[in-house]
Amino acid sequence: MHVLATHRFPGPAFEELDGVELLRLADLTAPQPGARALIVGNEPVGDPVLDLLPDLELVANFGVGYDRIDVAACTARGVVVTNTPGVLDTATADLAFALLLAVQRRVVASDRLVRAGGWTASWATAALATEVGGSTLGIVGLGRIGSAVARRARGFDMRILYTRRTRLAEAAEHELGVEWRPLDDLLAEADAVSLHVPRTPETEGLLDARRLALLRDGACLVNTARGEIVDEPALVRELVSGRIRAGLDVFAHEPNVPEELLELGNVVLTPHIGSATERARHAMTRLVVDNVLAVAAGRPPVTPVG
Repeated sequence: MHVLATHRFPGPAFEELDGVELLRLADLTAPQPGARALIVGNEPVGDPVLDLLPDLELVANFGVGYDRIDVAACTARGVVVTNTPGVLDTATADLAFALLLAVQRRVVASDRLVRAGGWTASWATAALATEVGGSTLGIVGLGRIGSAVARRARGFDMRILYTRRTRLAEAAEHELGVEWRPLDDLLAEADAVSLHVPRTPETEGLLDARRLALLRDGACLVNTARGEIVDEPALVRELVSGRIRAGLDVFAHEPNVPEELLELGNVVLTPHIGSATERARHAMTRLVVDNVLAVAAGRPPVTPVG
């Protein structure tokens, strides 16, 4: 099976694909007849790419989010789209909670203070921060990753609010230890808010200027989902003002980060590393390869989207 891939994806499973051709999509300028599978890391795939791959049967995305793949255009041509759900929940939830702790306990700012030789004040007053334990966490999007964050929050004795399109059954809420709130009420009530919704036309700009203004003074916003979910200029204004704090792993125009954020002490920034653990990335590659092998053998894909 002729397979194109935009990267050499990590882990031993990738070696099971014979004769993979590595190709940047920007360099795909001439038709590639015979290519039946395309493996991407959420690079844009739409009609211009599909036009050059007339024999394509599969677009296998290395990642859960597939918002840059035109699924409708693929479906119209009989091309299956797959992703890698379930195997990166732990890694992403770990990072979300790490960002929450780093922001609220001023870990990065304190590290910078020590490295700069600024540790001169009394230990009793230096780097006073906010306790995570016992505070209220609002989770926007209680799917697999959001639920994993909720389980971590329970270990910190946090009160957990959530919102999602469909409210959980009462028994499920009790089991997870969460309370449902409409989004606006959640934003106004929580000490920290963690975002875990996919990027869709409905969620793009979900936290606009009005909703960001609902966050209480000193609240912390954690985003490990997609940068486009938040009105980034409005978020920058709130952070520059110092009214709120944030831990951000994703941005609206990656890899570009708003310059105003780079020197702020109330923001912790990471370069979209939610799934960046060896275990998660190897498992993601395993799913990608399993999808390719399934289609090559004429079987249904393992994790189709839609």
